[in-house]
Amino acid sequence: MEKLRLQDLNFKDKKVLVRVDFNVPLNKDGTISDDTRLQESIPTLRYILNAGGSAILMSHLGRPKKKESQLSLKRCGEALSRLLGQAVQWAEDCIGENVAAKARSLNPGQVLLLENLRFYPAEEKPSADPSFAQKLAALGDIYVNDAFATAHRAHSSTATIATFFPGKAAAGLLLQKEIEAFEQLLSRPKRPFYVIIGGSKISTKMGVLKSLLSKADGIFIGGGMAFTFYKAQGIKIGDSIHEDDQLPEAMDFLKECSQKKIPLWLPIDLRIADTFSNEAHSKTVSIAEGIPPHWKGMDIGPKTIEEWEKLLQKASTIFWNGPLGVFEFPNFATGTQRIAQALAHLNAVTLVGGGDSVAAINQIGLSSQFTHVSTGGGASLEYIEFGHLPGIDALSDKKN
Repeated sequence: MEKLRLQDLNFKDKKVLVRVDFNVPLNKDGTISDDTRLQESIPTLRYILNAGGSAILMSHLGRPKKKESQLSLKRCGEALSRLLGQAVQWAEDCIGENVAAKARSLNPGQVLLLENLRFYPAEEKPSADPSFAQKLAALGDIYVNDAFATAHRAHSSTATIATFFPGKAAAGLLLQKEIEAFEQLLSRPKRPFYVIIGGSKISTKMGVLKSLLSKADGIFIGGGMAFTFYKAQGIKIGDSIHEDDQLPEAMDFLKECSQKKIPLWLPIDLRIADTFSNEAHSKTVSIAEGIPPHWKGMDIGPKTIEEWEKLLQKASTIFWNGPLGVFEFPNFATGTQRIAQALAHLNAVTLVGGGDSVAAINQIGLSSQFTHVSTGGGASLEYIEFGHLPGIDALSDKKN
């Protein structure tokens, strides 16, 4: 059964609790370095306000162990106020009588932002204090989840809270957009369907890689993950990042690709460096010769870029998650940037799955040229692997 949507509810004179994702990246001075997540919340907020409701916003920021002023959401409220073009009221906590009083006094069309939910351990561990979700729920009449990036977590504000809103827990516009994009990817991709997986560890992505074996027509693997696959095949990797405990898994995956006749492309050459630094001495080596001792792989090489650009021309659907090199160092960002540019100019459905790969395409101003840029890294991978997420499962079913 379909889940309840924002559009299915009447918001007139209602106080709407909205779980947003304001877990924005911060500069060293605490300012917001990228406000994309704030911008993504605007359509849902405008919808609620225009429909005569008021909005009470809940989010987390970072991974605080206690109340930390540098992880306060107050700055997000100030930035959101500028984006919305109206005042955003601020609550210095997320539960308690002062917060409840502010919520009660909200008029239709007004917005209140609560303080960082993760200042309370019960946000991430609902069983630690079951009353935490209940106190949050008491602030509103309707619950809307618009935070796809946290939908893979069964937290107080993403799953437990929905139980207090039977028939009134709905998906926001951003969450709907994410669900539709991934459902199309999983159930009806235009073929050939190619997958590009990067990032540093295969341990966090082996589950999604295995699930994609039954869906994809070809898989490209880059980034730090590639070195575990190389080592499993006896290729010299020098001091490159790898996971020894994942070598058997990597070997099994290579065999499975071969058995199922799914092409698996690993880089054929690499940019390597003598230290982990942007200013390091670097050179290009072929995989046939391997990486010498004390050197480490930092980026895919020019021949790999050329080969992958040609192969990707054949694709009708592409899912990409994870950078293909140490893209935060400009001297080793070429592979990630060139593949991003190639995807941006393809006549294909292109979906980028959250995290560093999104940061990379934002960095070079290409996000508008992709079919869908997901706000969730871990959430996008888990949705592909399992086909559902706790934060979506918890929402009310839509009545026939």
